[in-house]
Amino acid sequence: MHILDSQRTDELATLLALAEQGSFAAAGRSLGRHPSVLSKRMQALERRLGVRLVERTTRQLHFTSEGLRLVEKVSQASHLIREAEQEAAQGAQETRGRLRLSIPASMGRRWISPMLAEFSLAYPEVMLEVEYSDRIVDLVGERFDAAIRIGHLSDSRLVATRLCEQYRLLCASARYLERHEAPRRPEDLARHNCLGYTGLLDFPQWRLVRPAGRRSARVVESVRVSGSMLSNDNEALLHAALKGVGIIAGSDWHLVPSIHAGELVRILPQWTLGEAGGIYLVRPSGQYNTGAMKAFKPWMTEAFAAAPWRPADR
Repeated sequence: MHILDSQRTDELATLLALAEQGSFAAAGRSLGRHPSVLSKRMQALERRLGVRLVERTTRQLHFTSEGLRLVEKVSQASHLIREAEQEAAQGAQETRGRLRLSIPASMGRRWISPMLAEFSLAYPEVMLEVEYSDRIVDLVGERFDAAIRIGHLSDSRLVATRLCEQYRLLCASARYLERHEAPRRPEDLARHNCLGYTGLLDFPQWRLVRPAGRRSARVVESVRVSGSMLSNDNEALLHAALKGVGIIAGSDWHLVPSIHAGELVRILPQWTLGEAGGIYLVRPSGQYNTGAMKAFKPWMTEAFAAAPWRPADR
C-alpha cells in the first residue's frame, strides 16, 4: 500500500484531527464524519502499526507516547505537503521552472534556436531542456511540455496553437536553369534532375497542387521524379541545389531565404508540393499551465509572426 493511499491518508487525517480537537465527536465535526467512522479508522491504524496510539475512556482521550511522536512527525509531513502545494500553485503564476521541448531538427537549428535563446534571456529562471529531432515524440508518455510540429496534425488529444502557415515549393539555381529549360508544366519535371528528399511519405512521387483561383478550379497532378542525389537531410539537398545540381522541393522556411538572396529561383510558382499546412505549438493539455508555459506560448506566437522568412511571395 502506497504511503499516500486514500485509506492511509484518511487514517492520518483522523490522527491529526483527534490531536487538534481532543475528542472523536469534535474531530468528527471538523472532518464531516461520524465519530464511529473515526474510531474505526484509528483502530485500523493501530492494527496496521501494531502499537497503541490513543487511550480511550468514556469521557477522555489520551495519546500514548508513541501516539504523540507519530502526531509530531505526521504534522511535519503535513506542513511539507502544504508547502509543496503552495509552491506548485505559485509556480503557475511565476515564470520559472522547467520546460521540456521537442523541436524539429532542421528548422529548429536554423530558426527556433535563436528564438529560444532570446526567450532564455528574457526569462532566466526558466530552464529549457530541448530535444532536436524529426521523430514524432509521445508528449505525454515521454513527459514533454510542448513540441513544434510541421504539416498536418493527426493527434486529437493534443492542444494545438497554429503559429503560421507552411507550404512546400520548387526551386532551382540560375546555374541549373542556364543548362536546362525551366519546366512549364508539372509533367516536365520527369525530364529534370530532381533532388529527392526521402523523408516524404509519397517519395519518389511529387504531388503538385494548384489552388483554386477566381476563374479556375483546384488542380492536382502527380509526377514520378528521379535525380542524381537522394537524401533524408534537406540541408544537404539545399547545398546541392545552390551548386546547380538539380531542382529542389522544400518548405518555404527552408528555401525562401535563398530566393530572397537571389541564390534560387522559384519554378512552377503557381504550384505547391502537396497541400499547404501549418507550423504548430502542441501541448498535452490546455488546462493548468505553469507560469513558464504561459509565457512561452505567446512568445513563440509572436516570434513566428515576425519570422524572417515571412511573408513569402507565392
